[in-house]
Amino acid sequence: MEINNYTTVVEFVLQGLSEDPGLQALFLAFFLLLYILALAGNTLIIIAISLNSSLHTPMYFFLANLALLDIVCTSTVLPKLLEGLVGKSSHISYKGCMTQLFFLTWFLGAELLLLTAMAYDRYVAICRPLHYSMLMSWPICVLLAGSVWVISAASTSVHTGLMARLNFCGPNQIRHFLCEVPTLLLLSCSPTTLNNIMIVIADVYFGVVNFLLTMISYSFIITSILRIRSTEGKKRAFSTCSAHLVVVVLYYSTVIYTYLQPGSGSSLENGKVVALLYTAVSPTLNPAIYSLRNKDVKVALKKLFPCFQ
Repeated sequence: MEINNYTTVVEFVLQGLSEDPGLQALFLAFFLLLYILALAGNTLIIIAISLNSSLHTPMYFFLANLALLDIVCTSTVLPKLLEGLVGKSSHISYKGCMTQLFFLTWFLGAELLLLTAMAYDRYVAICRPLHYSMLMSWPICVLLAGSVWVISAASTSVHTGLMARLNFCGPNQIRHFLCEVPTLLLLSCSPTTLNNIMIVIADVYFGVVNFLLTMISYSFIITSILRIRSTEGKKRAFSTCSAHLVVVVLYYSTVIYTYLQPGSGSSLENGKVVALLYTAVSPTLNPAIYSLRNKDVKVALKKLFPCFQ
């Protein structure tokens, strides 16, 4: 199709993880297992929290939102990746690519905001326990969770809209296994200055500002933990806090790494590994780190599913 002397791209070709059939089979089994574990683990968390009244608290409300985000995020990417590994198709339509871009950016941004909300919840619970019921009332929790989804949706609408106005006139081979803003910008034959500016703004807000807010919350939390006289209490609190911090640092570092170089073609292979961390590995590990190691969640799961006894 010719538009303004450009040959409009109607589909893109996604680059697989490997051309070696043996490695493809290994990757297929590995990522299929990760996908099943991510779906199962996060679904169990949502069911346990929904059906157990003792878990109807702000902390578990946010955990349920995190589990839902992990399910939809990994489901945005892994099914198409698995389809390519099976050998059925490495092609994705232009509309399909824009759709994947929209939802992936939405869910990634929402997860970054949610991590900040979860850090604030823990800060209030540990540092201001007497005011917890007032500062984390249900209307406030619903407002925080709703803002997480809405703000990220507004941001991804801007990015997707700016991407849709660009011309793609070939080549149409995406050097990635998914449609992502930085890799798509490399294929554009239109000026991408505005796109790059908006990416920097989003990086500053979603990445830097929220990361700093999260770290500030945890610095107050750690300070409060150090004041605990019981050694066992300190160990238990630090164990939970350190697990949360590992996920926060992993998630923020991988997403920021991907989006800090919107127009650069370097380190694309490293970018694939990083993308796998936040679209496949992180959603699989989050249930174990955040919830399945939690005593209350274990008790709830045992009540719902006797096989967990």
